[in-house]
Amino acid sequence: MNVHTPEIDRLPTREEAEAALKLLRLWAEKSSDIEVADLDPLVGRLVPGQELPNYPALARAYPEEFEVDDAYKASMPDLQNGPSSLIRGAKQHIEHVGISNFRLPIQFQTRDTSENGGPLRLETSVTGTVSLEAEKKGINMSRIMRSFYKQADETFSFGVIEKTLDAYKSDLESFDARIQMRFSFPMKVQSLRSGLEGYQYYDIALEVVDVAGVRKKFMHLDYVYSSTCPCSLELSEHARQFRGQLATPHSQRSVARVSVEIMCDKDCLWFEDLIDHCRAAVPTETQVMVKREDEQAFAELNAANPIFVEDAARSFCEQLQSDDRIGDFRVIASHQESLHSHDAVSVLTEGETFAAESIDPKLFSTLFHVG
Repeated sequence: MNVHTPEIDRLPTREEAEAALKLLRLWAEKSSDIEVADLDPLVGRLVPGQELPNYPALARAYPEEFEVDDAYKASMPDLQNGPSSLIRGAKQHIEHVGISNFRLPIQFQTRDTSENGGPLRLETSVTGTVSLEAEKKGINMSRIMRSFYKQADETFSFGVIEKTLDAYKSDLESFDARIQMRFSFPMKVQSLRSGLEGYQYYDIALEVVDVAGVRKKFMHLDYVYSSTCPCSLELSEHARQFRGQLATPHSQRSVARVSVEIMCDKDCLWFEDLIDHCRAAVPTETQVMVKREDEQAFAELNAANPIFVEDAARSFCEQLQSDDRIGDFRVIASHQESLHSHDAVSVLTEGETFAAESIDPKLFSTLFHVG
C-alpha cells in the first residue's frame, strides 16, 4: 500500500485524525512487534493485547517477602546527594532547608512540675533545618526526623535539643542548623472573684539556632488579652457626665507575640516566668471560667487598665528589660478593633537579633486567636 501524505499547512480536522488513527491501527495489527517498535514503541499501545519487546510486563503484587540487603541499598538512586551537576537553578547557598510540622509527643519539665504531678507530655510540632552549601544538590531530610527520634523520649531541656541539633548537623555535614518546637502549653488559672479555675492554653515555641558556630536560644509566646481604648473610655464618661447618656467604651481581644533570647549563662527562664511577665505588663488577660461577679470584675479591671497598642508594646518591654535572663527581644502587638474594620498594630525590638527592615506581609494575620 502506497500512502502519499500531502503537505499540511493547517491543523488537521477530527475526521482526518480518526482516519489516520484507523489506518495506523490496521498497519500495527498486521505488522510484527519489531516493526512496530522500530516505528515507535508507543504505537503498540494502540493494539489491544499487544506486548512490546522493550516494555516488559511488570509485577503488580506487593512483594511482602522481599528483604533489602546492603548491596541492594547501594544500587538505589539518591538524587538529593547527587553531584553538583544536577543542581537546578543558581548554585547559591541556602540558609534554611529541612522539614516543618513534624509532630510527636514530647515531655516538658515546667516550673510547677511538683504541683502538676510530673512532666507534661504535649503534642509538639517540630521544624528542623540546616544550611546547604552552594555546591551541594540537597539533603536527606529523613535524617532530621531520625535524629530527633533518638532524643524524643527524654524529658525536654535545651540540652536535649542541642544534642539533637549536633546529631543532624553531623549527619548532614552542615555548618548551620536550627530546631524550633511549637506546642500549646496548659496552665491552670483562677477566675477574678468566684474562685473557679480553668486551663488557659498558651502558644509557645522554643528555638535553638546555630550559625557560624554561635548558638542562641529563643522562646516565643502568644499572650491573649483584652484592650480597652483609653480614648473611647474618656468619651463614654464625657457622654455620661455632660448629657446623662449611657455609653460603652470599645474593647477587643488582642494578641502580643513576645520573642526573647534566653541568656545561656543565667538561671532557667520557665514558660510560666514569661507568662507572668506578660500578666504584670497587661493584667487584662482573657478569662477561662466566669460567673457574673467575674464578668463584672473583668469590666472593672479593663476600666482600670485602658491601653493603646503603643502602651501595650512599651509595657511588655518594661517587664522584659527587668529580667537579666532575657537578652534581645521583640514584641508584636495587635489590637483587633471592635470600632474599626482594621486592626491597630505595633512592633518593638531591643537589640540586633530581631531587628528587620522588612516584615512578612502576612505577619499580623497570624496573630488571630479564634475559639
